[in-house]
Amino acid sequence: MTASPSADSTRRTPAGDSGRADLRERAFTALTAARARTALLTDAVSDRDLTAQHSPLMSPLVWDLAHIGNQEELWLLRNVAGHDSLHPEIDPLYDAFQHPRAERPKLPLLGPAEARRYAAEVRGRVFDLLERTALEGSALLDDGFAFGMIAQHEQQHDETMLITHQLRPGEPVLTAPDPGPPQGPPPAAAEVLVPGGPFTMGTSAEPWSLDNERPAHDRDTGAFWIDTVPVTNSAYQAFVADGGYRDERWWAPEGWDQIHRHGIEAPLFWRREAGQWLRRRFGVTEPVPADEPVLHVSWYEADAYARWAGRRLPTEAEWEKAARHDPATGRSTRYPWGDEDPTPAHANLGQRHLRPAPAGSYPAGASPLGVRQLIGDVWEWTSSDFLPYPGFRAFPYREYSEVFFGPEHKVLRGGSFAVDPVACRGTFRNWDLPVRRQIFSGFRTARDA
Repeated sequence: MTASPSADSTRRTPAGDSGRADLRERAFTALTAARARTALLTDAVSDRDLTAQHSPLMSPLVWDLAHIGNQEELWLLRNVAGHDSLHPEIDPLYDAFQHPRAERPKLPLLGPAEARRYAAEVRGRVFDLLERTALEGSALLDDGFAFGMIAQHEQQHDETMLITHQLRPGEPVLTAPDPGPPQGPPPAAAEVLVPGGPFTMGTSAEPWSLDNERPAHDRDTGAFWIDTVPVTNSAYQAFVADGGYRDERWWAPEGWDQIHRHGIEAPLFWRREAGQWLRRRFGVTEPVPADEPVLHVSWYEADAYARWAGRRLPTEAEWEKAARHDPATGRSTRYPWGDEDPTPAHANLGQRHLRPAPAGSYPAGASPLGVRQLIGDVWEWTSSDFLPYPGFRAFPYREYSEVFFGPEHKVLRGGSFAVDPVACRGTFRNWDLPVRRQIFSGFRTARDA
C-alpha cells in the first residue's frame, strides 16, 4: 500500500466572506487528508494486528482509531455544537490520562469494525457542522481553530500509529518511493554562524497554532554556530566505533544508567552483522545509509554524541532563531524559507517517504543563512526543557501542554518525514521523555561563537 495518502492542506486564512469559504475548504481538506491517512494505516493490517499491542510503549492501533473519533466528538460535536455524547459509556476507555498505554489492551475496547463505524459516524456529523457553523464568535470557532486542532490531533495520532508500524514485527505492509538524491548544489559549509541579538520567538498570529506556541515574545541569544544539516548515520557511526557507548565521559548520569541497564550499543533498530550496520525499517532489513540523518536516538544519545564531538545540542531558542529569523529584515518567518506553506520542494513531510532524505536535500527549504532540513526528515532534540512561554495561557484544556511542563520532558523541533504539514511549522513544539527512542528523532549540534 502506498504510504502517502494526501498532499499539503495548509493555507493562510484570508479575510471576509470569501475568506470564511476558504477557511471551510481548508478545514474540510485537512480533516479529509487526516482521515485518508488514518484509513491507510489501519486498513494496511489485519484485524488481529489492529487489536494487538506491538510494544508496551504504544497503544493497539484500534485504540488510536477510536480515540481519534472520540476526541473529534468531544470537541466538535459536544463543545462546539452542544450535542449530547453519542456513546458516553466509552468515554473513559479513550481518555489518554485515565489509562497508560501498557494497560489499554486489557480494556473492553471497540473492535475494528465498531471503531471504524464510530469514527465515520462522528465525521459525517462534523462535516454537517462545518457546513453550517459560523467560524467566528468564540475562541474555539475563530479562524476555525477547533477544526484545525482536531485535524492536527488526528495527524499526530497518525504519526503515533506509524511508529507502531515501525515497531510491529512481520512483513512490510507500507510502501513509498525513496526521496532520491539531493537536488541542487551541496551546502557550502558544515556549519553556519547565527548572529547574536534579539528575535521574535513563538506566535500570536498563526490561526491554528497550539497553546504552547503562544504568545510571540522577544528572545535574545548570543552568537552561535549550528550544523548546516542534521547529524548523519556515518557521523554517528564514528561515535559508535570510537567506543562512545562505553565511555562514561560523554553521558549524563541518567543516560549512562539507561544504556547499561538495557544493553544499548547503537540507535534503536540497528544491529551489527558481517562487519556492517543494518537496520530494520517498516519490516525491511537494509544497510544503514551513510548519508541519511541518524534516526531513533534518545536525547541522552544525542547529548552524548554532541559532547564527544566537542559541541552541544542547540537550545530551543537557538533552533527557532536558526529556523525563522531573517537577519536581513529582522523578521521571524513562518518557515525557514519564508511564509508560504510547505511544498515537496521545501521539506520531507506528510509520509510521502518512509525515511529521511539524504543530508543536504531540499535547498529550496533552507533558511536565509543556509541551514537545511530544519523542517521535516527527523524531529530534532534540543537541550531545553519543555516550559511555557512568558504569558502562556492553557487553551482549550490544560492536558494538552501544561501538565507536561517541567524538566522531565525535553523539546524536539522541526518535524519528521512522518509529520503532516498541518501539524508542522516553524513555531511548532514537540516534547518527550529523554529516554524515548521509538520516535522519529535525530538532532543537529551547535557551539558558542
